[in-house]
Amino acid sequence: MKIDEEYFNSEEFQEILENYKASINVGSNPFMDADDLVDLADYYSWQGDDEQAERAIDYALELYPNSTLPNVFKARKALAEEDYAQAEFYAGEIENHDDPDYHYLLAEIMIAEGDIEKADEYLHAYGKQVGPDEYEDYVRDCANLYIDYDESEKAYEWMMRSRGDDSDDFKELMARALFGIGKYKDSERIFNELIDHHPYSKQYWNALASAQLMNEDYSNAITSSEFAIAIDPDDPDAVSQKASGLLRLGNYEEAQKYYRKYCELVPDDEYGFLHQGVCLVNMNRNEEALPVLRTALALAPEDSPFLAQVYQELAFCYGALHQVKQAMEMLDKTETLDCDHVDMLVIRGHILLQNKQVNKAEEAFKMAIMKSQNAPNVLLRIIVSLYDNRYVQASYQMLLKFFEMVHEYYPDFHSGYAYMALCCYDLGLADEFMKYLRLAVVNDPHEAQGVLNCLFPEGTPVNDYVPYMEQRLKN
Repeated sequence: MKIDEEYFNSEEFQEILENYKASINVGSNPFMDADDLVDLADYYSWQGDDEQAERAIDYALELYPNSTLPNVFKARKALAEEDYAQAEFYAGEIENHDDPDYHYLLAEIMIAEGDIEKADEYLHAYGKQVGPDEYEDYVRDCANLYIDYDESEKAYEWMMRSRGDDSDDFKELMARALFGIGKYKDSERIFNELIDHHPYSKQYWNALASAQLMNEDYSNAITSSEFAIAIDPDDPDAVSQKASGLLRLGNYEEAQKYYRKYCELVPDDEYGFLHQGVCLVNMNRNEEALPVLRTALALAPEDSPFLAQVYQELAFCYGALHQVKQAMEMLDKTETLDCDHVDMLVIRGHILLQNKQVNKAEEAFKMAIMKSQNAPNVLLRIIVSLYDNRYVQASYQMLLKFFEMVHEYYPDFHSGYAYMALCCYDLGLADEFMKYLRLAVVNDPHEAQGVLNCLFPEGTPVNDYVPYMEQRLKN
């Protein structure tokens, strides 16, 4: 559901809101239009005041029991709780079957139940009854419906049926559809246009930051989130997106501060505590990380998308504290979860190697290689684990063989050169270091920055790594 923030801030709505509040405060219910009461319910939902939202919508149904929008509101709330029978009940209460919102609701119930194609057929069939003057709005409403359920491919299909225009509504829908299908740069361009029209919209600044994060443009994502924070310092989305950008850039200390603020704003969300823990683990502050990660685990429901990562970070934490048994118990708990089980085997091997249990580590690594069918990314992660545990010479020798294999069997795999450069640096092999540094910068600049930034002054662009090091070696 698209929230009309601009309308909620308008004088017209604020007058409706104040009159409604005044009546409620003296214990009476004002006589109002159904649409106004639904707007009030939407407003209170947007503000997170579910009790007042429910009061407004129940009053609307008391006055207009068969009206469309109050029943749609109730039905959508039931869908959010996966109570499909209740949603169908409210759909059945709607009297005006010529109202497009009635048909949108029937289609939405199908989408919520997973019948995407059935919903699409229904919307196409109903669309034939829509007049030419109204068809453009109908197309966009259908796209918006799919956007609400993260069915971006369908949303994009419907948007492409639109003639398009320069309206902000059209641009926003297109930007969100493009974001959903992974066209982040195009989405970013449109959100920038929207911000030109609405420079104080935190919604658009947050959307821009999201597109930039997905496009791995972390510095600009941080800047965009800072504009949203300037508009609303307590906006959880803006705070978490700034934290994410800082985390991706390796600025763990600052990221941890913003994740901590996010936890203060949304104290019942495991996401914030998990990522606070990630930052602390990366700063080797494992004793501090442990209670934070335990809080994340306590908050996470059984179907949390972050549950496997919580167990993984707890395993890292216990491993660093040499509590191997507890670390293995955490990884055991991921075996029944929907996650990358090969990745968990690599982590198991890493923690065992970290704690000098070399034979057990070797077993875990062999199992990971076998299950992945010698996938190069898995082999590289194992080599990196050896390096992290200071088996530098072994890492160097394995990387030499690794590059021979990928050149022959995986010519499109271009990662690993930065780690080889790091091995050569540690081993004092200056010529080889420069050879692999050049290869790293050309083939995988993102990896080069993440792995080798410790060798350069803070903020050095990747493209300057080679000339900087050439000058340093010359001197």
